[in-house]
Amino acid sequence: MTTAMQWHWSLWAWYCAAAYFGISALKIKRAKVKEAMGVRLVHTGFLVLGYWLLFWLHTYLGPLSERFVPGSLWIAELGFGLTCGGCAITIWARACLGQYWSGRVTLKEDHRLIQSGPYAWIRHPLYTGILTAMVGTALVGGEWRCLLGFAVAVAGFSFKARREEALLTTEFGEQYSQYRERAGFLLPKPH
Repeated sequence: MTTAMQWHWSLWAWYCAAAYFGISALKIKRAKVKEAMGVRLVHTGFLVLGYWLLFWLHTYLGPLSERFVPGSLWIAELGFGLTCGGCAITIWARACLGQYWSGRVTLKEDHRLIQSGPYAWIRHPLYTGILTAMVGTALVGGEWRCLLGFAVAVAGFSFKARREEALLTTEFGEQYSQYRERAGFLLPKPH
């Protein structure tokens, strides 16, 4: 299989995750608290830029269009594996959130703190999965722009996650503080 084929297969992993999110979004609870639109635009802007840098390989961006890894098949295969693994983690995390998921920072009606599945070890496994998939796709794409897209997405998800944590701390108080002690931010805590 060529690296170009690995790129197309990597895109299919993303399409599957997006399809799952689209279908499962039909069964979410109504929000009782939502973030302001201006704040939402900040993290959304970071993510749009990050995804654009990662996926839009047909635009020449000077030195950012140069490769940071050799265009070898084993690197593309490693990247494909990370993309698939990251998308699988993302789908698992989304399934565990169920009707409490939202693309924006919200609290749902009768919101409860999810601590099962990947949430038993990581407070933001959905973002961990997406970022892992982005690293994989960056390896398949191989260009500096892809790595920059990943870094921009890290900034966007970190900003969003901090806002979510502030809201969850307000809602769940000591229960959320204990959860933060036990579960890592984007990676499991060493015990």
